[in-house]
Amino acid sequence: MKGLLHSRFPAVAFVVGIAGLAAGLVRAVLDTGQPTHPLGAVLLALYLAWVLLEVRTTLRTAASASSADDRGSEQLYGVARLVTMLAAALGPVPWSSWQPWMVLPPLLLVSGVALRLTSIHVLGRFYSHRVRLVDDHRIVTTGPYRLVRHPSYTGMLLANAGLVLYFANPVSVAAFALLFVPAVVNRILVEERVMFTVPGYREFALDRKRLAPLVW
Repeated sequence: MKGLLHSRFPAVAFVVGIAGLAAGLVRAVLDTGQPTHPLGAVLLALYLAWVLLEVRTTLRTAASASSADDRGSEQLYGVARLVTMLAAALGPVPWSSWQPWMVLPPLLLVSGVALRLTSIHVLGRFYSHRVRLVDDHRIVTTGPYRLVRHPSYTGMLLANAGLVLYFANPVSVAAFALLFVPAVVNRILVEERVMFTVPGYREFALDRKRLAPLVW
C-alpha cells in the first residue's frame, strides 16, 4: 500500500493542483468587481500553463519505480507546494487597486519558470521529480549548472514567490515561508546525499553554491 501511494502521488497531486488552479482562475476571471482581477487571472493562467508543461515529467515520475533514496522528500515537497499554490489561488486578494510594484510578481513567475524549464531541459534524462540515479549518471555542468548546483529549485522558489507576492494572504505567505521553503531545503539536502556518491560531484559542488551565487 505504501508503495502504491508513493507511485501515484505525482499524478494525484497534479490532478488536485490543476483543479485548484482552474477554480482560482475562473473566480479571478468572473470577479469583475475587483480592480486588480486581470493580473490575478494572468498569473494563475501562467502558473497553470507551467504545470501543464511539466505534465510529461510528472507522469513519467509516477510510472517509475519508487526509490529509497528519495526518503519521502517528494511527498513533503509536493504537499508543501500544493498547499502554497492552493492557498494563493483560492484565498482572498488583499489589493483593491493597481500599484506599481505589481509588475514584480509576473516577472518573478516568468523568470522562475524559464529558469526551471531550462534546467530540466539541460539535465535531460537525468532529471526526475523523484530523487534517484539512472544508469551512467553523470554530472551536468552546462547551462545554468555553470552557476549553481540546483537551478531548477531556484526557479521553483522564484516562480512561487511571484505567485505568493501577489496573492499575499496570510495563509499563502505562511505556507510559503514555513512549509515550502523548508521542504525545498530538505529536498536539496536529500538529493545531495545521493549526488555525492556520483563521481565528480564533490568537485562540482566546491565551485558552486546550491541556489544562488555567493549566498547558499
